[in-house]
Amino acid sequence: MKNKIIYLTGFMGSGKSTIGPILANTLGWDFYDLDRVIENKLGKKIVDIFDEEGEKYFRQVEQETFKELSCGENIIISLGGGTIANQVNIDYFKSHGKIIYLKISPEEAYERLKFKRDRPVLIKDGTVDLSKIDFISKLNDLLNFRKHFYEQADLTVEANNAAVGKTVDKIVRLILNGKMFESF
Repeated sequence: MKNKIIYLTGFMGSGKSTIGPILANTLGWDFYDLDRVIENKLGKKIVDIFDEEGEKYFRQVEQETFKELSCGENIIISLGGGTIANQVNIDYFKSHGKIIYLKISPEEAYERLKFKRDRPVLIKDGTVDLSKIDFISKLNDLLNFRKHFYEQADLTVEANNAAVGKTVDKIVRLILNGKMFESF
């Protein structure tokens, strides 16, 4: 297994930043959380970058950063929730590795995000102050917008109510035994 890159994608709260390092450790690969790398690079939290510089600037830095990280070998990169919502990015990921989509429902996303106050898209849209029904509706709208991007992943893993260890085991088995990864 050489020169492999896995891009973990999924909605906010899908478990990318939790599953990614465990998956990388299990495989003996390196792990990068794209948002954390950007925060370290710019010395600011993502929410502050959005507030001070705007989303366009953030997306430019994001693209530069994932391209820098993609020069490595045997790595897992946890993408930000919105990174995948750009066909140019998807095409890049597909030409450099495999995309794994951690899929969760809007209801599961709500349960995982209801106390979070650090997600720019939620703050920008005022979602964090909505009722549960309106919050889930807003999440559903965003998921529906991103759906056709997520569906281009090489592998989709259901992450609703799934134990982290079981999800990691499932992905590892698919990577080590799956035919879809023979092209690596």
